[in-house]
Amino acid sequence: MTAKKKGWQKVALYVFVILLCIVILYPYFVMFITALKDKNEMYAIDHILPEIWRWSNFVEIWDAAPVLQYFINSMLIAGGATLLAILCGIPAAYALSRMKFKGKGIFMGAVIMSQMFSPVVLLVGIYKMMVNISLNNSILGLILLNAAFNQAFAIWLLRGTFVSISPEMEQAAKIDGCGTVKALIKVLLPVAAPGIITTLIFVFINSWNEYTIALTLISTDAFKPITVGINVFYGFNFIQWQYLFATSLCATIPVVVLFLLIEKHLVAGLTSGGVKG
Repeated sequence: MTAKKKGWQKVALYVFVILLCIVILYPYFVMFITALKDKNEMYAIDHILPEIWRWSNFVEIWDAAPVLQYFINSMLIAGGATLLAILCGIPAAYALSRMKFKGKGIFMGAVIMSQMFSPVVLLVGIYKMMVNISLNNSILGLILLNAAFNQAFAIWLLRGTFVSISPEMEQAAKIDGCGTVKALIKVLLPVAAPGIITTLIFVFINSWNEYTIALTLISTDAFKPITVGINVFYGFNFIQWQYLFATSLCATIPVVVLFLLIEKHLVAGLTSGGVKG
């Protein structure tokens, strides 16, 4: 392959990446521009950019609705669900990757099959169950449900991580006097950190973005997450688009910050599950 042909391929790749980024980022651009408009020019068709850039919209949302409380609720729900899913997923994934027991294949199949059931399909049963145990209008109920629906994914991803770790490391730790639990904590978990962090971010994002169950179970403003709380800007006769988009943009910040903080571990964590076990 000539150098000239390689150069054209490189240019074509860059053009493709730029076009792809434009397509992906365009909705966010529209949200950002709309969030800075005045309500009087919201439906103007003769210009795209706002005539008056109302940065104050990002300040007014905190007074127009209990947005801060919605953010706190979302952090509690997503953080609690992520912590619970990781704490339950690590021992389950370790058992599936290291131990041999009857019904292991059936259990692994059940873990995969559980991902086929959407929360929407189970919504009526979930609602009745949560009402019976008095968790239908509580943050704890959403934490438990989000952890449950992300548990299978967490187990499967963490299992791939443990399978990729050499068993000799664990055996060496046991020779030095470590038990199974101590070897898991002292030796395997530090090595499995990329996979655990990858699982953490995916579970957190799924829990942060969850809408349907929260909309069905939560009826009190004090317990609504941000995904449901932004409905406060939907009026009976009109929608406050500038506040709605401003709040939506703010709602993406925690996920973006979390992703940037652990981005360097993401690729390693995703590829660690690529070992056949």
